[in-house]
Amino acid sequence: MSAEKPAKVAIIGGGCAALTTAFELTRPEHQSRYDVTVYQLGWRLGGKGASGREEATKRIEEHGLHLWMGFYENAFRILRECYAELNRDKDCPIRDWEDAFFADAWVGVTEQLDKDAWQNWIAHFPPIAGKPGDPFEDSNPFTIRSYLLRCAVLLKTFFASVQDRYPDVDADEGNDGKAAKEDGALDALTDLIKSLAGDGNPIEAASRFLSYGQFATIAGLMKATEALMAIIETVSPIPDKLVSPLLARIADGARQQLDAMTAGSTELRRIWEIVDIVLAIMRGCIADGIITHPRGFEIIDDQDWCDWLMRHGAAESSVRAAFMRGSYDLLFAYEEGDVTRPRMAAGQALRGAFRMFFTYRGALFWKMRAGMGDVVFAPLYEVLKRRGVRFEFFHRLEDVKLSRDGTHVHQLAFDVQAKVKGGKDYNPLIDVKGLPCWPSTPNYRQLVNGAKLKRDGWDPESHWDRHAAGKLTLQVGKDFDYVVLGIGLGAVPHVCSELIDHNAAWREMVDNVKTVATQAFQIWLNQPMDKLGWSLPPINISGFVEPFD
Repeated sequence: MSAEKPAKVAIIGGGCAALTTAFELTRPEHQSRYDVTVYQLGWRLGGKGASGREEATKRIEEHGLHLWMGFYENAFRILRECYAELNRDKDCPIRDWEDAFFADAWVGVTEQLDKDAWQNWIAHFPPIAGKPGDPFEDSNPFTIRSYLLRCAVLLKTFFASVQDRYPDVDADEGNDGKAAKEDGALDALTDLIKSLAGDGNPIEAASRFLSYGQFATIAGLMKATEALMAIIETVSPIPDKLVSPLLARIADGARQQLDAMTAGSTELRRIWEIVDIVLAIMRGCIADGIITHPRGFEIIDDQDWCDWLMRHGAAESSVRAAFMRGSYDLLFAYEEGDVTRPRMAAGQALRGAFRMFFTYRGALFWKMRAGMGDVVFAPLYEVLKRRGVRFEFFHRLEDVKLSRDGTHVHQLAFDVQAKVKGGKDYNPLIDVKGLPCWPSTPNYRQLVNGAKLKRDGWDPESHWDRHAAGKLTLQVGKDFDYVVLGIGLGAVPHVCSELIDHNAAWREMVDNVKTVATQAFQIWLNQPMDKLGWSLPPINISGFVEPFD
């Protein structure tokens, strides 16, 4: 391959990963260094994010709920660049990314109060400055220290809310003496923080603090949490021999104060469940050394999320709470789809929770004003076509063949599912009120024998529909120099047998990384939400009865 000749890149698949790769390789600054072709099963792009428009009514059909979260920094950055480069006509109903998305601050889960009663738990997350994809001008918000500081701030917020709503909680007889002892503990913490900064004897100050008992009032818990915030923010490295006992004392005091109050209050029970989880997270990060280990969150990925939380002191009732169940539902994190076998890697769950709740910008959720195919994959397709990317639709990968020595991919074998009339490029998009969209069925008029394919009920997106109009084999060095496999993991065993047999890491991956088949349905209603009894804004609700939760 000469320096002047662009490298040929074959990208298999048309989902988020595949199209992001195509977008990055064909950036103008690369000066056409890569010649990219995308090979796609069926007639549309999007992978698990694909959507389509029903033929007669043009209503959106998609598999499940598609939205983006406010911490999707890279996704938004790329899409914002995409829309800017696309520069759609002013008459297009979705010209820019802010036309395509709108902020949504509401989220909810359901919890079962008894056998036949369910109750919604609705939360509003306030807007946070900035928008996802904006450049970061301040310090890095994605550090474990910053996450722990936000955890401490959250604890203080919850304790303050309890004190505000239940002003008599610390007024019980006998609390004066407890509060006085807490004041001594906080004085000791103040001395300790000063000593850690070089003013005083830290060993003496630490011994004085550790001699005190637990914090027995909400006011004391708030003060202790303020001290915790100060230590995390100002002392480096975080002194685990101080923070761990301080967290233990806060946890004991919170359990004593809140757990006893929750019996008659759903609201207080929910606060206690969150406080319990946050305290377990902080204790676990310190105890397991996540904050200092070079692999960070990954060192606990061999444990389940709930198991890890309970190992660090969370009550079983807290980890079985509705919002925890909702986190498993969000990711379909049930082994082989069995809801009695929840499994989610603790490190990735922890990273996701920190990102979701502490680093969102603008809003917790960003909802789409049309189908994901319309607002994400159609613009990406249009920009990539302009850049010269070729799209070979109706190409089903059948086999990835290795070289004799097993060092590289030698051939790619495809079934050509259908051929386009006249050998032309397939034109996949349709116009819906001025917006380029994907249809929910192929455009049979463009295909050879299209009318027959339609009559036969051909489904080119189904693994089990083996219809083929021909075959194609690509050869390394001739048809491609590099190949990017962007297909779903569930398909890998069917097309990469040589690679799996030859490479132990690939064998381990397909044997141990689980995929979950999902199902969804849509209902179109002829009455507005308020007429059907819903008084709040439209809200994403999770944690209900499986399988359609």
